[in-house]
Amino acid sequence: MELKETVCYLNSNDGTGLLAFGEKDRICVDSIPALDKLQDFIDKYKGQYLFGYLSYDLKNEIENLTSSNADQLNFPTLFFWVPSHVIGLENENCKFLQGEKTEASFEFINYFLEEETDQNFHPFNHEFIPRTSKEKYIETVLSIKKSIQRGDIYETNYCQEFYCENVEINYPLDVYFKLNELTKSPFSSFLHFDEYSLFCGSPERYIEKKANRLTTQPIKGTAPRNADANIDQQLKDALQNNEKERAENIMIVDLVRNDFSKIAEAKSVKVDELCGIYSFRNVHQMISTVSCIPTKDTRFIDIIRATFPMGSMTGAPKIKAMEIIEESEDFKRGLYSGSIGYISPNGDFDFNVVIRSLLYNHENKYLSCSVGGAITIQSNPEDEYQECLTKVKHILDGLHE
Repeated sequence: MELKETVCYLNSNDGTGLLAFGEKDRICVDSIPALDKLQDFIDKYKGQYLFGYLSYDLKNEIENLTSSNADQLNFPTLFFWVPSHVIGLENENCKFLQGEKTEASFEFINYFLEEETDQNFHPFNHEFIPRTSKEKYIETVLSIKKSIQRGDIYETNYCQEFYCENVEINYPLDVYFKLNELTKSPFSSFLHFDEYSLFCGSPERYIEKKANRLTTQPIKGTAPRNADANIDQQLKDALQNNEKERAENIMIVDLVRNDFSKIAEAKSVKVDELCGIYSFRNVHQMISTVSCIPTKDTRFIDIIRATFPMGSMTGAPKIKAMEIIEESEDFKRGLYSGSIGYISPNGDFDFNVVIRSLLYNHENKYLSCSVGGAITIQSNPEDEYQECLTKVKHILDGLHE
């Protein structure tokens, strides 16, 4: 079945997920300002499920910055919509949360569930090309370290892009479910609308609102998994005790605490967990959890303005780090290191960080996979390059298997 309508799947990989399809209305903005328009859209459809994404380049509205690097994907800056159907999935049981039960809706749900269980993936015969050479990457890391030595920043998240051209993807769900087999991440997602597709294997939550509490869970610190249980535990322990990784993580925790303080009730910001180690299919990650109670009448876009882009994808101080990112990188991030998620009828929401992802433009047949890491004064350029490869290798190699 060809995907002719807007589809989003938010997959927790614990047997539960949200499937949204069809459109009642949308907001699609390709320029700034965009956030006030988004809030008007949210207010108009209060009491209904909304799904959508925020691209990294909304930074230009929030902080008066610019983006001038090459953009081959051309995703809109912001896209939200009111799905005609929202289905809660739990171990293949379906609950209609929004929309009518119709023959067409059941037909689509059955097709989707069949695609999820079908392991006969189509072959992928394309090789990804690094936009940044290893030599250029190392040279850039050294330049960033000079900025740190001058005191311009403490840390920045420097990313690079791997890409394929002239790629024909006729079965986007097939690509997503193959990626999900490789990653099995708690904030995995699939999005398809117009000529755009996102295949996301993210392990990271950007921000969640549940009742009256906001929670963010930045990731900083990565180690590979190993099939040998003893070696795997050693890698996990080494990450837990790695002073450099802990320093990176704690810097971002301080940043997000500061972000939250802009919209939080007095004394409500707290660190629920510092530098916890969590294991995923291919990597161990160091994750901290920070929460707060937002002040009364704080709107969705007020929270976004205070906290976006997420500190784990920028660095500290945030504005200067983003300026250095723009100078250092050779591609426009767009939806990569942005966020996708949903707003529920009661105003609660949950959004991820778009990392460990493939982005595809069906019109120009361009496929992109970007990856990055935190650069600090302690960074060894060769190690940073290898960490990038650790994060992305299982995706790029796994697609061919």
